[in-house]
Amino acid sequence: MRYMLLIYSEPDAWPSFPPDDQERMMGEYLAFTQRIAESGELIAGEPLKGIDTATAVRVREGRTTSTDGPFAETKEVLGGYYLVDVPDLDRAIELAAQIPDARFGTVEVRPVMDIPGS
Repeated sequence: MRYMLLIYSEPDAWPSFPPDDQERMMGEYLAFTQRIAESGELIAGEPLKGIDTATAVRVREGRTTSTDGPFAETKEVLGGYYLVDVPDLDRAIELAAQIPDARFGTVEVRPVMDIPGS
């Protein structure tokens, strides 16, 4: 079953870490990514650029508008994701707990909907 592991954290958290901690955490991310790639569980995963680069698109009454910034203001923002293929929710939760940001942010685990005929 496919799950999205959505990584949320406070945008100011990363820059507040000392350089040694940032380097250590990047190493943890690389090691985690390598482990799930080697196990065959990783489908995709990427970090996202900051919310200051986001564009919100809306269509109302047939008119498309776009504005700078995220859709909603929140304390934590989506900073990246992993798409994994694992046997069950328990394994998805186990992987989510290994993501470094889970220690100070939130990793949301959501099943990917299968669309018939796709």
